[in-house]
Amino acid sequence: MSPVLGLDPGSRRTGYGVIEKRRGAPHFLACGVIGPDVRAPLPERLGVIYREVRAVMRQWEPAEVAIESSFVHRNIRSALVLGQARGAALAAVMGETRQPRVVEYSPRQVKLSMTAFGGAEKAQVQKMVALILRLGEPPAEDAADALAVALCHLFRDRNPGMVAAGGGP
Repeated sequence: MSPVLGLDPGSRRTGYGVIEKRRGAPHFLACGVIGPDVRAPLPERLGVIYREVRAVMRQWEPAEVAIESSFVHRNIRSALVLGQARGAALAAVMGETRQPRVVEYSPRQVKLSMTAFGGAEKAQVQKMVALILRLGEPPAEDAADALAVALCHLFRDRNPGMVAAGGGP
């Protein structure tokens, strides 16, 4: 199976995780955090996200990309900025010659697929990601979130009802 790229977009930190299924089990390939200079203007930060996601796309050539969907923020400005970061990441994904299939999952769906509880804390998700992927230590928070999105995508094949039940934020 070709790699699956998981993305957890944000204007300050965008996490990415690359996994694939081997012998029916998820296998870790790579993860990281794209962290533009937070003092830089938003257009510069979006440019960094775009370029770095494109570099990940070119390195791993995933057939599928799973991205965390936006949820409604109380702060409208934060929601708009997050939407722009998602747009930069999606533009990088779709800017490749070989365009992958893109699937979105809500934060609740991701948490439900990792912990069987849609309101799980980030630390719980980090620990489950490390356990499932047999990592020595939990990855950085944003990288763990991205890996969780990719795992959620792989798990939908085994138990689509569990992932679907987590709709909404």
